[in-house]
Amino acid sequence: MAVSSNPHRQDNQPVYVLHTYPFKETSLVVELFAHGFGRVATTAKGARRPRSAMRGMLQSFQPLLATWSGKLELKTLHSLEWGGGLLLLKGEALMCGFYLNELLLRLLPREDPHESLFEYYSATLKILANGENLATTLRRFELKLLQELGYAIPLQHDVSSEQILEDTNYRYLAEHGATRLNGSLTRVNNGIQLLGKTLIDMASDDYSNIQTQQQSKQLMRYLLSHYLGDKPLHTRQLLIDLQGL
Repeated sequence: MAVSSNPHRQDNQPVYVLHTYPFKETSLVVELFAHGFGRVATTAKGARRPRSAMRGMLQSFQPLLATWSGKLELKTLHSLEWGGGLLLLKGEALMCGFYLNELLLRLLPREDPHESLFEYYSATLKILANGENLATTLRRFELKLLQELGYAIPLQHDVSSEQILEDTNYRYLAEHGATRLNGSLTRVNNGIQLLGKTLIDMASDDYSNIQTQQQSKQLMRYLLSHYLGDKPLHTRQLLIDLQGL
């Protein structure tokens, strides 16, 4: 990647396109996820014109090299180049990719670097392109995203700092963690009830158990809803509809 003498210009930086939308008559706002820069908002002037050189490059999930400049929050995108081999996401894997992008758009603050998250996102796209273990791939990314953003997701100890026990039932509450429950059948009014094994498996990145798959999905859906607020994710509903079909 190149280093510019202009402190407000970045040349040939690795990026992914998260989202685009119309801006003025012929331009687009392009939301980028950039290595070392995080989420960057740019304008691609004239990108909606049929002969625009940039128009065909604005594809999600493809590794690109971008050059942009500007002092304000909305930068000017000058050029894009292919940054590596093309990835083909199709079917449900394609919807999973758009789901990741929507999570980043909703949760990732602008211009907050998160280099390791960029690399994890890149690796996750390659896994999705292979079309295997989509649900587990999503759980891993959701957890990684929340952890990278600084949200405490304790998985190995309960709220009393006691070790999580595999065969014990817990109530998991956002921003607090797991509280041990007495008995196996306990009504939970707040948070999510799950087995200690689920938390232990998630901590060790082991999603082979069917119950762990089910409960980790419920836990992550609950936690994401908590941090996203009242506005639902469009791609999540689309994925639910597809699974229903």
